[in-house]
Parts: sequence; C-alpha cells; structure tokens
Amino acid sequence: MKRNALLATTLLVLSAGALATRAADWPFWGGGPSRNMVSNEKNVPTSWDPGRYKGNTEEIDPATTKNIKWVAKMGSQTYGNPTVAGGKVFIGTNNESPRDEKLKGDRAVLLCLDEKTGEMLWQLAIPKLGTGKVSDWEFLGLCSSPAVDGDKVYIVTNRCEVICLDVNGMTNGNQGDQDEGKYLTDKGKPLHTPGAKDADILWRFSMREELGVFPHNITNCGPLIIGNTVTVTTSNGVDWTHTNIPNPKAPALCVLDKNTGKYLGEEGSGVSSRTLHSNWSSPAGGPVNGKDTVIFGGGDGICYAFDLASAVGGDQSVLKELWKLDCNPPEYRMKNGKPLKYATFDGPSEVIATPVLYNNRVYVPIGQDPEHGEGIGQMLCIDAVTGKTIWTNKSIHRSLSTPSVVGNLVFVNDYSGFIHCFDTETGKLYWSFDTKSHIWGSTMVADGKIYVGTEDGDIVILAASKTLKEVGRIDMRAPVYATPVIANGVLYIGTPTHLYAIGTK
Repeated sequence: MKRNALLATTLLVLSAGALATRAADWPFWGGGPSRNMVSNEKNVPTSWDPGRYKGNTEEIDPATTKNIKWVAKMGSQTYGNPTVAGGKVFIGTNNESPRDEKLKGDRAVLLCLDEKTGEMLWQLAIPKLGTGKVSDWEFLGLCSSPAVDGDKVYIVTNRCEVICLDVNGMTNGNQGDQDEGKYLTDKGKPLHTPGAKDADILWRFSMREELGVFPHNITNCGPLIIGNTVTVTTSNGVDWTHTNIPNPKAPALCVLDKNTGKYLGEEGSGVSSRTLHSNWSSPAGGPVNGKDTVIFGGGDGICYAFDLASAVGGDQSVLKELWKLDCNPPEYRMKNGKPLKYATFDGPSEVIATPVLYNNRVYVPIGQDPEHGEGIGQMLCIDAVTGKTIWTNKSIHRSLSTPSVVGNLVFVNDYSGFIHCFDTETGKLYWSFDTKSHIWGSTMVADGKIYVGTEDGDIVILAASKTLKEVGRIDMRAPVYATPVIANGVLYIGTPTHLYAIGTK
C-alpha cells in the first residue's frame, strides 16, 4: 500500500490559462489550458469537519460533519484530481468499492457524480492491462485528471489509451464506439451488456499499439484541450530494471483530433531516449505571441515548447520544437567531471509538475518520484517566447507540485513539506512555511488564501501574500495526496477513500 501511494501520488502532480471566473466550473487540471492553480471564487470555506465513520462501516455519518454538502465513497486509492463541469463531477479511483456486481476485481474507474448530491450518474470501470507493476500497477486506479470540453470528457487510462466519452453516459443512447461491452469484459468472463450506469465511449486511441509506448508503472496525464486538438503525455519510460528504456524512439507527447481521435502529430525531440524514469508531467499550453504553443516538462529534466499548428496529421507529422531548456543546473548533472547518478540526493531530476504558462512566462520546479526520497531541487521562470531563463531559485527541494501565480507572487510546494512564496519578477524568496509533512499535491489559491493538502491529512490554509500568515488548519483524518479544487462555490477535497464537497448545505 505504501509503495502504491508513493508511486501514484507522484503521478498526481501530476499541474491555467485565464483564471477561473467567480462561481465557475473547473473543467480541466489547472482550471484552463495554461494550468495556473488559481480560482476567482469568493467566500471559500476555511472551517469544516469531515466527520466520523458510522460504527465499523466506511460510511461517513452526516451528523458528525460540519459545512459538508455531501461525501462520496471512492475506492481504496484515489489519485485522480476531480474536475467539475456541466453539473457533474468527474474523478478517477480504483474498484475496491465496486458499483456494479458484474464488474468486480481490480480496475481503474472513472466516476461521474451529480454535482449537487454526489450521486453516481455513470462509471467507466476499465480492466487492467495484465502487465502487473511494470506498466499497470495493481490497485492504483485511474490517475488521470479528466478534461471536460462541451459534451465530451477526455481521460488517459491505465491501459495507455486516450479515451473520449459522452458526458451523459448511456442516458442519451450509445454513440460512437459500439464495443463498450467487449471493452469492459475481463478475459474469460461473460460478455458485459452495458447499462444506464455505464460510460458511453465515443473513441479510443491506444498509445501502446499506435505509437509503441512502454508506460512505466502507470499511465497518467491531464489532457490538454486547445481548439480542435487534445494533447497528452504518453508516460513512456524505463522497464522494471529502471535502467533500460524499451522503446527510446516512442514519443513522450502526442496530439490527436479531439473530435475523432485521429493522430495528428508527436514530439520528435528525442525525449524518451534521455528519460530518467518516466514522462508523467501533463502539458500546458496557450497563445505565445499569437501562436498556439504546447509547454511540456520532459522526463529528461528538460522543458520544451512546441508549435501546435505543426500537428497536421500523417505518419511523419512531428511537432516543431520552438525551444528547450534544461531545468537542472550543471552541478546536478555532473560532479568532478563525472555524471551524477539519478535517484540520489544531489543528482538530476525530471519535470513531474505541470508547467504553468502565465504572461508569456513559464513557471516550473523539478522533482522525482517520492520513492526516491527527498533531494535538492530548483524553481525556474522561463521566457515563453525565447526559452531563456529569467530566474532560478534553489531554495526549493524536489517538487511534484504545479505552481499558483497571482499578480507578482508565485506559490509552490515541495515534497519535503514546504510551501514557498517567490517574487515572479526576480525569484526572490519571500517566505517558506514548513507543514512538517510530505506534500504530494499542488497549491490552490482562491479568495486571498492558499489551500494545501498534506500526507499527514491536514489542509493547511495560508494568506496568499508576501507576508506569511497561517489562516487555518483542518484535520481530514486521512492522507490528502490530491489538490483541493474549487468550483461553483464548493471546495472539493479528496482522500484515498472519500471525496468531500465542502460548503454550506
């Protein structure tokens, strides 16, 4: 269980363009394409009680809660951050609390819940690859943060697929792909007949079959939607030896047509050949000097910018590289003329956090799988036009966390448990706050406050200013690996076993 948590929560970090408007949906990881973890919501709760279990059950007793609208039971491990759009909440979990007696066993599950009540509207219960820990780690569930665009929702599955689903499930008929029953059926089991509570798959794209990807441990990505395209990270990486890359020529990033799933292009920068572990960072994007640009943190520790318009379709379609920048300083790569080993305290790191694109600048830290332990890190601000470094700061430790940029301040966590506040222009460190616990998720800034979840189960609330002030601390009585999400006046916080909708009942 501990190993599962360490690995999967790494993937969480798994990351906004324009800020979310007040009382608005939160349809993507990061709220929008450029992934800034900031919301314009007001009157966000700072006081609540998650309640206690009813006897020996896993059900939360509503009478013991405070300021909780509803609580939804997840599986036993939940590493996908929720997204909220169109009156629905989408979240990934595992199948240890099966919703369908015919679909039992270890599966990755996408749940679609009613935003007002938390009631399950439909689910996609995805079978395992059967490869074990090497490519589809047991009981991790669905680590992807869903992306909602109109009447479609996009995920990257544990099977290394990009899937487009109807947000309404089967309630408006079976559209697109007609093989859901076959897809949902485990080997050797009777053919499953999809019902009203099953997902409606519109199209599927297998990155293993089409691109030769070898996902390391699990596939993870929060899909990026820009125009008619969906861009995803492939999770291509090393095998069980942690030294061999089975397919160094497979892309770390690919682009599809969001309406049809047609392949449009892939990165050709050789990221996989230099990958240290895996490619788990979700891409960011948006206009840079009027050109739609994808910003990608590579598993080789290099940050890239690609011209999205160069994804035109065809077997040889390669994304045009606009720039790249090594996010590791030279002394993290070499010492006394010799390469430093990966997964050591002072060695090089990849980019796991999602970069944030803000005012033609990219803000991103470096980090590693927490299983490798703590280590030295770096926070960077990059010119999004030229790819040149504007500033760096080594005060931060290794980080999995997507930053939050507000005005002239940038807030970011690190795995060692510190929340940092930097000046966006100079990189000056204004303060660091020690939560005294490991942090897996990202900062969420709203209503002048920073919300951060910790491994010890606290939600730490600080003032979003260059003067350090602790506003509150709530004990969730379970680890909080995910990032707090705010949508339509409600604060969503996930533990491994429950999703809480926090706000006035």
